[in-house]
Amino acid sequence: MSRIGKHPVAVPAGVTVQVTGQDVTVKGKLGQLSLTLVDDISATLEGGAVVVKPRNESRTARVNWATSRTLLANMVKGVDTGFTKNLEITGVGYKAAVQGQELLLNLGFSHDVRFPIPAGITMKCDKPTSITISGFDKQKIGQVAAEIRAYRPPEPYKGKGIKYADEVIIRKEGKKK
Repeated sequence: MSRIGKHPVAVPAGVTVQVTGQDVTVKGKLGQLSLTLVDDISATLEGGAVVVKPRNESRTARVNWATSRTLLANMVKGVDTGFTKNLEITGVGYKAAVQGQELLLNLGFSHDVRFPIPAGITMKCDKPTSITISGFDKQKIGQVAAEIRAYRPPEPYKGKGIKYADEVIIRKEGKKK
């Protein structure tokens, strides 16, 4: 039995939710997102909140119940306040800068890495060693952050590379004589 799926998703002021069959569209000040629910899940708008319920007691309905509710909650929060993800760069000479619609990364390669910034995503580099990724689609922000991190993942000996700001790198001891 889902515990998360039981809670309705509150819709704040300034956000409109439209449910038509299995399609849910959420509009807010930051943008518009849509989701097509699985056939075993139904969503209804009741008193300023979206209620997600399984249509039957099958295993797939129970599995997708909380997932669908969480996706809807992320959509509502995204178009209302947005999401941010912070990356940190560690290493001598490693740095990042935003130039127009590209993120320019110096990561110790023989060339600079140019990462095009996708639509709906904004990036800032307050310091040359920190990248702030923000937008209204949580999945897209996470995907972009993962792609940037994949250029130079942190290594365990010196901790050099790109890591999430809240990530803890478990360090290894080097060679002994």
